[in-house]
Amino acid sequence: MHTDLWNFAIGLYARPGVEQACLELQAQGADVCLLLCAAWLDRRAVVPSDERTEQLRQLSGPWQREVVQPLRSLRQQWRAQATADSQLAALRERIKGLELDAERLQLERLQGICAGWPDGDKAPPDSWLARLAPAISHHHDALQVLRAAVVTTQEAVDGD
Repeated sequence: MHTDLWNFAIGLYARPGVEQACLELQAQGADVCLLLCAAWLDRRAVVPSDERTEQLRQLSGPWQREVVQPLRSLRQQWRAQATADSQLAALRERIKGLELDAERLQLERLQGICAGWPDGDKAPPDSWLARLAPAISHHHDALQVLRAAVVTTQEAVDGD
C-alpha cells in the first residue's frame, strides 16, 4: 500500500490510461498534482470539507502558477527546436527534471497540509476529486478514468 502521497501518485500515474487522462485534464486547466492529492484523499476515505478544500487550493494554485507552469511552458516551447539541437535537447531534459522536482515538492507540501486529517473507514459521500477537479471536467471521460483507477487501486490493496 502506498502511504505517502508521492509514492501513491507515482503508482496511480503508472496505471493504464491514467497518464493520458491526467494530460487531458491538465489541458482543461486541471492541476494534476491537486487531482493526484484528491485521489489519495479519496483512497484514504478522508472526509472532505470546504475549509480543507480551500487550504489545498491556496497552497497548490500559487505553486503551480509560479513554479511548475513556467518550467512546463519553457520545456514545451523548446520541444520542436530540441529535435534538431542536441545541446538544447539536453537543457530541455534538465528543465523536465526540474519540473518533476517541482511537482514532487508540491505533492510533499500538499501531504503536509493533510498530515492531521484522519483516514476514514469508508468512502464519504462527497468525493475529493469532484471538489478539486475543474467544473468543466466533471463529466469528462478522463476524470472517470482517474476515478476508476483509484477504485481498482483500492480493490488491489484490499485483495492483498
